[in-house]
Amino acid sequence: MKRFVEGEARSQATLFPERIDDYISEENPVRVVDVFVNGLDLGVIGFKTEPAATGRPAYHPSTMLKLFIYGYLNRIQSSRRLEREAGRNVELMWLLGRLAPDFKTIADFRKNNGKGIRKVCSEFVQICRKLELFSDAVIAIDGSKFKGVNTRDKNFTKAKIKYRLDQIDESIARYLSQIASADRRDDSVANHKIERLEIKIRKLNDEIKKLNKVESQLSNTSDKQVSLTDPDAKSMATSGRGTGVVGYNVQTAVDAKHHIIVTHEVTNVGHDRSALYRTAQLAKETIGSDTLDVVADRGYYNGLEIYRCEQNQITTYLPKVQTSGNMAKGLFGKRDFKWIKEDNEFECPARKRLIWRFETQEKGKTINKYWSSDCPQCAIKDQCTTGKYRRVTRWEHEDVLDQVEARIEKEPEKMAVRRATVEHPFGTIKSWMGATHFQMKTLKHVSTEMSLHVLAYNLKRAMKVLGINRLMEAVAA
Repeated sequence: MKRFVEGEARSQATLFPERIDDYISEENPVRVVDVFVNGLDLGVIGFKTEPAATGRPAYHPSTMLKLFIYGYLNRIQSSRRLEREAGRNVELMWLLGRLAPDFKTIADFRKNNGKGIRKVCSEFVQICRKLELFSDAVIAIDGSKFKGVNTRDKNFTKAKIKYRLDQIDESIARYLSQIASADRRDDSVANHKIERLEIKIRKLNDEIKKLNKVESQLSNTSDKQVSLTDPDAKSMATSGRGTGVVGYNVQTAVDAKHHIIVTHEVTNVGHDRSALYRTAQLAKETIGSDTLDVVADRGYYNGLEIYRCEQNQITTYLPKVQTSGNMAKGLFGKRDFKWIKEDNEFECPARKRLIWRFETQEKGKTINKYWSSDCPQCAIKDQCTTGKYRRVTRWEHEDVLDQVEARIEKEPEKMAVRRATVEHPFGTIKSWMGATHFQMKTLKHVSTEMSLHVLAYNLKRAMKVLGINRLMEAVAA
């Protein structure tokens, strides 16, 4: 073994044991966890800090909270893995004072203290606010689909049930045909095949009964889908064509300068159209700013949501969605009609005026209708409409949408900022989670799990931006 670094013999005794603190450097991230949790008033946040008068003494919530924050910082989310790490990991021995809770105690703490854990995540965001990490007040908003503890085979809609029942009918018909054919041979091999096919048919009939039972449950649900493993997980389409997950949609608002997650919310709504104002308003309240610039993608484009943002000093940047199919048919689109605000009229490509006709209510919006009496005699009518008249609609607050469109045309670089800001946290957190994403069930517990991931992500970002020593000083202050 010459010329190699040699270790100590395992049987070597030491006269004076080394302090465990000697193994933890001054810039070890575990010290940030210790200072952060020690500075929290856990009783005010919602944790039970008064021990029971009888029974076996419990672990203090600060001990359990340190264990979970350390675990999520180091991609250890399983309660059984945390139990093993507490007994062999030197950093955890230092952090917990050599306490090693069992996996059931660990799992129960996370399950029973969701509200407090979510507040701990908010407390760290407030520390970042005090450190003026949100001084630019530019926020990028996005949502991403995360897989729940529910496979696609255990999620049902009416269309899925009908498709599966049709498959079963075809299989039963095929098996019956094979049984009839085997009957005509009348030998031992044929008899064995008949028995095997009859077992398959019985299983399929049992499945039909289960599917009929699930179908009866669908009528009692608002969104007409049932998940058997996690009842709150919903089937959601993803960006890939024809793909989807059964899980949750996580909304986040991310600071554009330091990429810290300002606020987040776990939902089981499969789209983002109704999330813009709520997420932006939560972000605005969190950072304590009077005004806020928000960047989002076209999945958030909703006139009412944008209008509510603009009315509350939230400046929005997002591309307009083209919902009309006229341009795909080679016809003029609405953008080819010039709006003349002072006259309350549109000018068409043929230089004719579309005048106001009447007002109507559609999905809670006041909509104005316009068309021109010159349409039947128009020389370019075949490029405009297949009907008698080309009708154009305008929402009463569409001026706000025009301002947003002009804003994004003037500053298209905002969309590049959005992608570079908000995609990073999602990619990082999903990488930490692994292939299965969430490990807990129901919206309440999944929200707790997501808060731990967000807290771990924000801690790492703050350590990167400020440095460990400066962050500890700020947290302890």
